[in-house]
Amino acid sequence: MSTPQTSPPTPSVGKRDAVNPLLNAPLAPTLLRLAVPNMLAMLATALAAIAETGYVGSFGVGSLAGMALVFPFVMLQMMLSGGAMGGGVSSAVSQALGAGDGERANALAVHATWIGLGAGALFMVLMLALGPWLFAVLGGQGEALSQALAYANIAFLGSIFIWLVNTFSSVIRGSGNMSVPSATLLLVALGQVAISGALGLGWGPFPRLGMPGVAAGQVLAYGLGAAYLYSHLRSGRARIHLRLRSTPLQWPLARTILRVGGFACISPLQTVLTILILTRLVAQFGTTALAGYGIGARLEFLLIPVAFAVGVASVPLVGMAIGAGNVARARRAAWSASALAAGLLGLLGAVLALAPDLWTGLFTQDPTLLDATATYFHWAGPAYGLFGLGLSLYFSSLGAGKVAGPVLAGTLRLVLVGLGGWALAVAQAPAWTIFALVALGMAAYGLATALAVHGTAWGAER
Repeated sequence: MSTPQTSPPTPSVGKRDAVNPLLNAPLAPTLLRLAVPNMLAMLATALAAIAETGYVGSFGVGSLAGMALVFPFVMLQMMLSGGAMGGGVSSAVSQALGAGDGERANALAVHATWIGLGAGALFMVLMLALGPWLFAVLGGQGEALSQALAYANIAFLGSIFIWLVNTFSSVIRGSGNMSVPSATLLLVALGQVAISGALGLGWGPFPRLGMPGVAAGQVLAYGLGAAYLYSHLRSGRARIHLRLRSTPLQWPLARTILRVGGFACISPLQTVLTILILTRLVAQFGTTALAGYGIGARLEFLLIPVAFAVGVASVPLVGMAIGAGNVARARRAAWSASALAAGLLGLLGAVLALAPDLWTGLFTQDPTLLDATATYFHWAGPAYGLFGLGLSLYFSSLGAGKVAGPVLAGTLRLVLVGLGGWALAVAQAPAWTIFALVALGMAAYGLATALAVHGTAWGAER
């Protein structure tokens, strides 16, 4: 029940600052405090993916090949729900709280829930209907195709759960609370490892279900995670209170989320398409070059969660500052987060450029493959810092609701890789030139994103 207003509807910046520490706390320690839980959760998620790959590997080469066909779409779903649309959700909620409008934030959370339900159902239908065709287009056939379908037909039945977990997590992050969603994702990852192993490999009293059992572990773990986060938002313990039945649906509120999150969904599509194009280009140089690139590209999928952990921590800082009209603080938060992400990924890239076997040795000891992957890291490693810079600024731009520039930077990378790769293929250039193109694409993305953010007005500076 709302109370009568006896003061202007929008509180002064000073009043908002008094009740919201994210509007006046020192940026660097606050950013680290918000980012560390995310990093732990992302690490757990990555380890769950590695464990899942290990389970699938025990079924044979056909199962591994099938998993490789499904993996880009699993990652795409995570990036769409957790990063793009999730960023739009966090942005809308944080801006409402920054403006001191808690009721609007609660209503936005309800609309985010319905958007997550709808998007999860749509993704499920599309993958179940188009999965056989998509996997065949990627080269799947025979045992690989059958194993891909055995996994996908179960895994994508749980798309709604994945979208709800990431939507609820984004709502809670938008309020400045990183601990609850991070702890939940950590437990979901551990649950996935345990349930997938039990059902897939037949641990204890459970039957050995193979690929469907491994996929079922993900579905059940995320289902439990969605139920917990829903109960948390309904309980009144969170800063956001989810009232599904008593909140009428309003298109302007849904549009607030979709205007940012819907447009931002272009970016994950570009990322996955870029990697698929590069995979096709490298394939012409033979199995060794393709395997070497595959090992390197797998690391790129793990770099995204690292930058995600930092970038998503900046979303409530940026969003609340924008909502409060403090654009200068929002920009400082964005550049601080991007510097941290660039430093972390730059350090990792430098280490791998100098000692690539630290990563490659986890997967192979074949000398020719080690050499191919080393060539990849010698070129791509130095560009990781700029890649992290761009990814973090992408999330900060979500917080500001100004994501067009970073999305166009992703388009630049895609076009550069597509046209450059075509030219190199026509010229029959050596394999190292494709790896150099990978580095050029990452660098161009990071620099273009930084220029776009620098040149985009986020509002009147104060």
